Amino acid sequence: MIVGITARAPSTSAPVEQRFGRAPYFVFVDTETGKAESVENPLVDAAGGVGPRAVQMFSEHGATVVITGQVGGNAARALGMGGIKAYAYRGTGSVADALAEYTAGNLQPIPL
Repeated sequence: MIVGITARAPSTSAPVEQRFGRAPYFVFVDTETGKAESVENPLVDAAGGVGPRAVQMFSEHGATVVITGQVGGNAARALGMGGIKAYAYRGTGSVADALAEYTAGNLQPIPL
């Protein structure tokens, strides 16, 4: 399974970014192999419609789960339509910390 996590920098040790569509980076982790891929978000400074376009990037990378702080209404609808589940990580930890919390079943689903 591919889990996409919003991040402030391009690594699993980077802090989680609380904003979904405007996160500087997206880190995609394959939970079966442990392989991580960091992608710079080209939408950080885009004018509008960022959330649904970010969802498209997650979909293109095969993510079926998103971990972030908060998701706007348009992004939530796009995630729901795309069959991607979202979970809230409100801590100040790293991408790896958020993934560990998700794996342990400690994150709350974001209503979509």
